[in-house]
Amino acid sequence: MLGYLLAGVAGISLGLLGGGGSILTVPILVYVLHIDSKIAVALSLAIVGISALAGVIGHYRNGNIDLKLAIVFGGFALPGTFIGAQISRYISGTTQLIIFASIMIIAASFMLRGRKALEESDVKLKDINYPLISISALGVGVITGLIGVGGGFLIVPALMFFAGISIKKAVGTSLFIIAFNSIFGFASYLNIVDVPWVFLGKFTSASVLGILIGTRLVNYIPQALMKRIFAIFLIIMGMMILYKNIYL
Repeated sequence: MLGYLLAGVAGISLGLLGGGGSILTVPILVYVLHIDSKIAVALSLAIVGISALAGVIGHYRNGNIDLKLAIVFGGFALPGTFIGAQISRYISGTTQLIIFASIMIIAASFMLRGRKALEESDVKLKDINYPLISISALGVGVITGLIGVGGGFLIVPALMFFAGISIKKAVGTSLFIIAFNSIFGFASYLNIVDVPWVFLGKFTSASVLGILIGTRLVNYIPQALMKRIFAIFLIIMGMMILYKNIYL
């Protein structure tokens, strides 16, 4: 029951911030539900992908999705995801968790920096920087396939800084990208791990419920405050995972 409750919390995070769902999902699966780390990475991709797809509906209705940018970003992210999933064959589950924890801490540092001016209004750019968007997308894809994160904490700032869109539109577009990128990543794992389908269905349902709540709350909760709280939580969680996998 605790695991499913936490799945809902991960979904709320994804709906509010456009990312963070998978950063919570993998530790929940590994440390709360005691699932093997490699299986947890694969399950995280399916859970976050389907949950993000559910959240896309609300953001689309609110006009918070730039489909052209999503298609461009996703087009470069998908091959990266496949590459990351193949690389995962050759590294241990412990190594995956160490990389995962390091990414958590990096993500938290980005969140703690804060981008108040960007959060409050659109960034005005004359031209969208497609080369940098493409490079970012490829890198996000590799990370997604390797450690099972959707990459929202990287996608959102990339869209804001290289495409000049507001944080709300970046969050919505990020969810669209995460949905298809993560589902593709999960498909790449089908011949690598055995999937517990019944459990996956139950956990995903709880996460979808959470993201539906999160997308409704996005217009009412100050995102700057949410980011700071979430970032501090990620740092604590990341340090604990590093300690457990390096020193124990």
